[in-house]
Amino acid sequence: MTLQNLEPQLLALTPNEKAQAIQILVQSLSSPWRGIEKTPNVCGGDACIAKTRIPVWVLVNARNLGISEAQLLKDYPTLSATDLANAWVYATAYPEEIAIAIKENEED
Repeated sequence: MTLQNLEPQLLALTPNEKAQAIQILVQSLSSPWRGIEKTPNVCGGDACIAKTRIPVWVLVNARNLGISEAQLLKDYPTLSATDLANAWVYATAYPEEIAIAIKENEED
């Protein structure tokens, strides 16, 4: 997707959606792991959505299995679209870490 392709979609957003999009973009530029925490002895020290015990790898694996973001937000009502965006940014920055976590947990 190019910026040229994205521009009409951005312009069609409501003011609230535009504010959310800006927030997501600013967060992704300021720190690729914003909204993500690693806590020793919590979920095996895996990267989780901040203030939750929901590992990023679980969300990535679900998406890889074809589960939509809308369904993830329904399945995890404490998550926001921003949380998912943060998870995707983190997973893009650390693909090997996420792949290893998925593989390790598939074997359990």
